[in-house]
Amino acid sequence: MTYVVTEACINCKHTECVEVCPVDAFHAGPNFLVIDPDLCIDCAVCVPECPVDAIFADADVPAGQEQYVALNAELSKDWPEITRKQEALPEATHWASIKDKLGLLKRA
Repeated sequence: MTYVVTEACINCKHTECVEVCPVDAFHAGPNFLVIDPDLCIDCAVCVPECPVDAIFADADVPAGQEQYVALNAELSKDWPEITRKQEALPEATHWASIKDKLGLLKRA
């Protein structure tokens, strides 16, 4: 089992989670974070750090967001590793409660 970043992270990109990851499994894109499933050790320390509740065990991903399991695996291969906290995106508070954001995901 691995942990997965889901839709709530899009256009928010809070990074409190990356600082607690003991294996540096997070990768950052322009407006989203992902977890490398090959590095994740299923420790769950990142889950309570996410202020928008975007991180779930792959078996517990909310209905309708199952595609994020594959998306984390795919994008973690292309995006750079992130290990230090950075400022959230400027309009993170606004975007935190918005649903159906997959179309807003920036891949590069």
